[in-house]
Amino acid sequence: MVVYPQIRTSADLLKSTIRIEALIPFLQQQKAEACAIVNSRLYGLLPFWHEMKKAGIHPVIGLAVNVQFAEDVELPLILYAQNNRGYHHLLKISSSVAIRKDELLPFRWLAGYAAGCIAIIPVFAQEAVWLERPQLAEQLKQLFGEHLFIGIERLEVAAAREQEAVQLSEQMAIPIMAIHENTFMTKDDHFAYEVARAIDTGVKENLTFNLKLKHRYMLTKEEWQQFFADRPQWLKQAAQVLRSCHVTLEQHDTLMPKFPVANGQTAEQLLQEHVLSGLQQRLQSMQLPTNYEQRVRHELSVICSMGYADYFLIVEDFMRFAREQQILTGPGRGSSASSLVAYALRITQVDPLQYDLLFERFLNPERVTLPDIDIDFVDTKRQEVIQYVANKYGQQHVAQIITFGTLSAKAVARDVARMLGFEQTELEQISKMLPNKPGIMLQDVYKESQNLRNWIQQKPERERWYATAQKLEGLPRNASTHAAGVVLSPIPLVEVVPIEEGHDQIFLTQWSMFEVEQAGLLKMDFLGLRNLTILEQIRRSVQYTHGQDIQFEKIPLHDQQTFDLLQAGDTAGIFQLESEGMRQALREIKPTHFLDIVAVNALYRPGPMDFIATYARRKHGQEQVTLLHPVLEPILYETYGVLIYQEQITRIAHVMAGFSIGEADILRRAVSKKNREELERQRERFVLGAQHKGYDPQIANEVYALIVRFADYGFPKSHAVAYSLISYQMAYLKAHYPVNFYAALLTNATGNTDKLVQILIEAKAKGITILPPSIQKSGRHFKVENGQIRYSLSAIKNVSQPFLKSLMEVRNERDTPFKDLFDLASSLSTAVFQQKAIEPLIKAGALDDFQLDRAVLLASIEAARKHVDFNVGKPKLAVTEPLSQQERLQYEKDVLGFYLSEHPLTKWRTTIQVSATTYNVNRQRDGQYVKMLGITSEIKQIRTKKGELMAFVELQDEYGSISATLFPKEFAAVQQQLELNLIAYVEGVLEFRFGKPQLKVKHMRMQAM
Repeated sequence: MVVYPQIRTSADLLKSTIRIEALIPFLQQQKAEACAIVNSRLYGLLPFWHEMKKAGIHPVIGLAVNVQFAEDVELPLILYAQNNRGYHHLLKISSSVAIRKDELLPFRWLAGYAAGCIAIIPVFAQEAVWLERPQLAEQLKQLFGEHLFIGIERLEVAAAREQEAVQLSEQMAIPIMAIHENTFMTKDDHFAYEVARAIDTGVKENLTFNLKLKHRYMLTKEEWQQFFADRPQWLKQAAQVLRSCHVTLEQHDTLMPKFPVANGQTAEQLLQEHVLSGLQQRLQSMQLPTNYEQRVRHELSVICSMGYADYFLIVEDFMRFAREQQILTGPGRGSSASSLVAYALRITQVDPLQYDLLFERFLNPERVTLPDIDIDFVDTKRQEVIQYVANKYGQQHVAQIITFGTLSAKAVARDVARMLGFEQTELEQISKMLPNKPGIMLQDVYKESQNLRNWIQQKPERERWYATAQKLEGLPRNASTHAAGVVLSPIPLVEVVPIEEGHDQIFLTQWSMFEVEQAGLLKMDFLGLRNLTILEQIRRSVQYTHGQDIQFEKIPLHDQQTFDLLQAGDTAGIFQLESEGMRQALREIKPTHFLDIVAVNALYRPGPMDFIATYARRKHGQEQVTLLHPVLEPILYETYGVLIYQEQITRIAHVMAGFSIGEADILRRAVSKKNREELERQRERFVLGAQHKGYDPQIANEVYALIVRFADYGFPKSHAVAYSLISYQMAYLKAHYPVNFYAALLTNATGNTDKLVQILIEAKAKGITILPPSIQKSGRHFKVENGQIRYSLSAIKNVSQPFLKSLMEVRNERDTPFKDLFDLASSLSTAVFQQKAIEPLIKAGALDDFQLDRAVLLASIEAARKHVDFNVGKPKLAVTEPLSQQERLQYEKDVLGFYLSEHPLTKWRTTIQVSATTYNVNRQRDGQYVKMLGITSEIKQIRTKKGELMAFVELQDEYGSISATLFPKEFAAVQQQLELNLIAYVEGVLEFRFGKPQLKVKHMRMQAM
């Protein structure tokens, strides 16, 4: 048997390349008895522990630390958890080190956490520094006693100072154990490991190939015995030490957070009070209707019996905080929208009884799970709510969850190439050859791309690059904060999980989401939803322009103007409804009721999408609604006999087969997994239950077959209803306040030129005037001005936020507009009024308020600066030629990304007839012959296999761009005239590739602007 005392795993962020999935088979092959994970933090501990247990190998929890004995004295130390007390101390040590900027462990802290731990002095680490300070070993001896060992490593042969270490051991009576740090699997992995370290540090010079690093591979049993042939007792001591460590990491009961309640009151009592009063307010009645009272009593009974009362009170509390701070929250998300208790507490805005939503879809008493209430917030204010929770329950009890970024195919390919000193042109070639496809692996690209294979085979260093990149691909690279996850613990977090420094004085767990839940902590998701931000911006804009305070929950759900907009598919910019396919579905279904929007949101997915046409035909009376049995009619009535929702499956099993709602939900889950044995077992139970209720077995079998068919397609109605509310609210605002709607959309599209152009085109098509940017009137965002939209200064390239902040402050302090360029310069000061900030504003037309040609303004920037600095005489404007129309438009395109005041194609459209633009080309059919106008923005020439020249040309018009392909014959006809920034008239055949239109050119004619 053999043991491995010091394995550093790949979880330690590029400090090792050892992956658990490769480690386990190796250890089994060596018949390893035990092994210790020794990372610099407790990253990756739980996966390591559980996989080792599963493989029958004894896992030991270790940690590598640097102990600070004095101000300038830091020495390395290895710590093991010998028992559960030691394990809890390692949690605290790892947290303490990670929170300190220097990442050192002061000796006094080590003394406080030493109990239950074993310490190993890696005597040859850091150039054998321990041998220079033997008195410090004495300090550790006093602290750890018989739990202190000296670790001696041999790199094939004994180290030069090994005898000194043996003498130290004898003098202080500290036993010796064999150690060997492992950071990569085999000798062949050494180079890849060095590259990983270089990527981590950013220093290419790290590729030193020194002897010590070269021996950090996993030793075989024979190598251990060979290296320590003369000292077998050290190997035996190592085995004894690892075997002496016994920590139990069993699955914890969930540590449910506690809500502070008054003395003499329980959380259950407080919850009941809040729910009943909340529901009375919701229903505007002190006497609850019978169905509501029965439902709420049932839900409260389940919630309290499961021990979740505190959890609901906590969520209610931070939702109340959000409302008080006017932070918009979503109407609900996922299955929590099916809870009447959540509705009563104003956690959700969906009345589940109104939409026949089932509580058991959220909390099933027959299948106990943790409550999962995910909340959507305005994405710019989400952190405020998390901060409130941290302040209320204490910094030690609240943390955000860590997530680890990995080396993706493209990232690892470029990083390795950079570390190997590849030229910039080679880096660019690599980027072009590797697609930006999430989850794609290098070996997949290699198999599919002849170009990549040829490129690699041209040079030996490229083959080495590819082999190294493959070895590093997928390794954890960096740690960041999970987009939503927050944990709240009733006890200090360091008693349960290791933590580290986070943001805004909120800690970060060292373990990822799954591991945090394994440790027994309850995760809550605080999500930022951009569409809520847009809704909030529109609400504030309407309040400013119309003096109306919109309350989203009071928007009528039967507004004809909104349904007219939805029926026309006029849903660009509307949450979940803006894709062309969804717009077509809306035009087909022609919603007349809110539930139609819910249905289309649930149906518009691969699979159930096929039933959109059926739903539409039946809704419009063009097809008869057919049902297997009349008992299904009340369940499928609202969806015209189409099985859409998971809740419908549950209802069918309840009504027809006599399942309880909880049992029926378990059936739904089981059937969706498509396990053959389980399907048959559930079928027998369903049919038997149906027979007991008097239904024909054949009908029961047919209904069960229907359930099986739709189990995969079924969508949670609770989620569809909640998110459809957001869709409807946005549609309502677009229908009633279009100018405010488009202003908010434009603000949120800032930085995305293509999106900005599409929104501007649609707004103009609706008759909305877009006012040019103005130094006097424009703000940081697009805003409504007298029923028109004023262009935002933030949407001008190279205009910085610090400059805009200064401009807004100066403007707010003034009572009058800026008189001229010189007044603007003196108001801002030359520290702010700089060429790089003012030039793009002038080019965009933001200084046209001064009634001067843009050429004069551009030429006078320096004169204005000098006038402010020296203030000598009367300021003088530069004398220069005015800009031509083409220059003016080109400047606009340079700083805005498109032509704002006028497009160069506009005047040509009156004389040249076309059949398509990039705005409507998606509505043309594949293979259609079209005529188009565009400006050549990109030209790429290539040679065919026959050696003939052909070209790909990017054409831009007022609405967007399209790729045009000129095969050799067509290219030869225009090769001499084809240049960038010319107007091109093209005729050709449309071809849709991956849903994107391309043009095969049959004829092309060029024209200067």
